[in-house]
Amino acid sequence: MSKNITFLELKYGNIYGGYPNFYAIAEAALLIYEIETNRIFIESFSNNADVEIVSVYSKTNDLGHTIGKGKEVINLKTRRRKLYKEDFRLDERGLAMAFSEVKKSRFGIKKFFGNNLAKYDVRHIIVFDGRRDVFLLEKCQVNFGRITFKDFQKELNQATDYLFSLNKLSKVINFDIDSHLRSNNLEYWLHPIAARQVTPKSAAYDAARLMMIYNEFKLHNPDFLLNAQRLLLKIQQFEEANKPKEDTSKPKEGATDITQPEDKIKTD
Repeated sequence: MSKNITFLELKYGNIYGGYPNFYAIAEAALLIYEIETNRIFIESFSNNADVEIVSVYSKTNDLGHTIGKGKEVINLKTRRRKLYKEDFRLDERGLAMAFSEVKKSRFGIKKFFGNNLAKYDVRHIIVFDGRRDVFLLEKCQVNFGRITFKDFQKELNQATDYLFSLNKLSKVINFDIDSHLRSNNLEYWLHPIAARQVTPKSAAYDAARLMMIYNEFKLHNPDFLLNAQRLLLKIQQFEEANKPKEDTSKPKEGATDITQPEDKIKTD
């Protein structure tokens, strides 16, 4: 049995004004958890290519339930953010320059993974809905050799018959972070260097959440499943309470509308 468990997370987006399915990696994080010592190591990569990408994020309520989607534009070199405009398009010269920047950045990504996969002797990697993550890294010619991947979202789906998001699962385990990673039943100390990397919305933050969720599921499974069931019940109640009300002013199918035209009130 391996002494380490490695978790992988990426942040990526399509080139702003370019093709919707041409993605650029913005951030990458590898979190290595030592089973015997409970020590945590985090390695992060930040792409500084001079290119703007579209970041798509979920708007959630206090249950972690998605209530909308948002988009913003991020410049990978400056990390400045600006509003997304649906009709913005790059010209051919702008597209060529953006493609060139993305391709040049692939060498740094390949080097980051090559060094750290060897450094920690990684044999198995846990991902969360990570098919595109692996595909994008393979396009960067990252060599995974004999490394095996496990998609934890699929395992959870089989156990709960529900497609959970990381946001919902963070509520299930009551995820929290300061100098420690904390959940309902677990607590791990973070080295200050590692802790500085785990900022909200970052790849390292998602990797930390994924590790805590995975360990709660594996080590405290009955409690995890009970809390998951409770959250789903609250979400169901939320959806029922916010379901659009039936317009009682309209006659039901088969009924006769006896209201005179002049008595009707037009509403927007």
